[in-house]
Amino acid sequence: MNAVPSLRVMVRAGTPSTPFAGRGKGVDGAPARTMTLKRWCTSATLGLVVALPIPAHALTAYVTNERDNTVSVVDLDEMKTVKTIDVGQRPRGITLTADGKSILVCASDDDTIQVIDRATLQITGELPSGADPETFALGEGGNRLFVSNENDQMVTVIDVPSRKVVAKIPTGVEPEGMAVSPDGKTIVNTSETTNMAHFIDYETRKVVATVLVDPRPRIAQFKHDGSELWVSSELGGTVSVIDPVAHVVKNKIHFEVQGLRDKAIQPVGIRFTKDDSMAFVALGPANRVAVIDAKTGTVEKYLLVGQRVWQMAFTPDEKYLLTTNGLSNDISVIDVAALKVVKSIQVGRLPWGVVVSPQ
Repeated sequence: MNAVPSLRVMVRAGTPSTPFAGRGKGVDGAPARTMTLKRWCTSATLGLVVALPIPAHALTAYVTNERDNTVSVVDLDEMKTVKTIDVGQRPRGITLTADGKSILVCASDDDTIQVIDRATLQITGELPSGADPETFALGEGGNRLFVSNENDQMVTVIDVPSRKVVAKIPTGVEPEGMAVSPDGKTIVNTSETTNMAHFIDYETRKVVATVLVDPRPRIAQFKHDGSELWVSSELGGTVSVIDPVAHVVKNKIHFEVQGLRDKAIQPVGIRFTKDDSMAFVALGPANRVAVIDAKTGTVEKYLLVGQRVWQMAFTPDEKYLLTTNGLSNDISVIDVAALKVVKSIQVGRLPWGVVVSPQ
C-alpha cells in the first residue's frame, strides 16, 4: 500500500524515431511505444505524452467458497471481487503463511491443504493434512500448522517449511476449532460431538486438560494477552469464557435478538480487537454479528449482516471487519469505529472462510 508507483511514458506513434523498450496503446487507442522517464525528459521532439502510474498492490481479502470450490480475491480499495481461483473440493479454512507470500486452503473433501502463491494466484503445492481438514492454526512463528481432522478424531501437526507431518494427536469426536495461545505453549481443539475444548501441551503434544462447554463448539479464540479463551457453541447458543490456566469456564455469554427464536441464534466465528477491548461474534442464521465488551462480557449491539454469517477477519488497521455470509453469497464490510455495515460484496457460493493480506 505504501509503495511508490513506477512511471511509464506512452508516446503516440508517428513521433520522431527513438529507441523504445516496448509497445502498447496510447490513451486514444493508437499504437504506442514505451520509453524510460530519462529518455522522455531529454527528448525535445515528442508529440502527445501521457504519464501512466502503475498502481501499488491493494489490500486484498481471500474468501473460500465451499460450494463453488473456489477462492474469491477481493480488492478492498475498490470493494469488489476481482478474480476467482479454482481450488479443491469444499474449501473451508484459509490463512496466510507467516511471510505473507502464500495462502493456505483446507480442501476438505480432497483431504489436503493447498498452497497458493499470492503473487501469481496459482496453486504451487500441497500439505499432507490428514483426512477432512476443516480449520487450522499456525504456531511456532508460522513453522507449525495444527489441523483439525474431522473424520479421524485427530489433530495433524505439519512442519510448514518441509511440508511434512511431524505428529498426530488424538482428540474428541469431530474436531473443529483450532487455536494457539499467544505464548505458543498451548494448542486448543474443540470437538463438536464431545462438546469439549481440549488443551494440548505444545512440547509433549499431549492433551493435558478438557473443558466441557455447551453443545457443538465451533471456534476457539484466545485474547491477545492470553488471559482468556472464548469458545462458541453453535447449538448451545453461547460463548464460554475459559480461564486457560485453571481450565474452568468462568463466564458464559448469552444472546437475545428481538424477533428471533433462540434456536436461530448460533454463535460461530469470534474475533477480538488488538487491545482486547471488544469482541465480535458471528451468530450464524441470526444474520447478525454481536458486538461485546470483552472485559465485562456484555453484549452492546447487534449488527445486521448477510444471511448465515460464519467467519470474520479484520483488516490490518482494524478499520474494517469482514464477515462471510454463506446463504447470501457475499461478504459484509463493517466499519469498526462506527459499528455500521458499509458494504456488501458478492463472492462465490457458500462463502466460509476469509483472510486479509498484510498491508
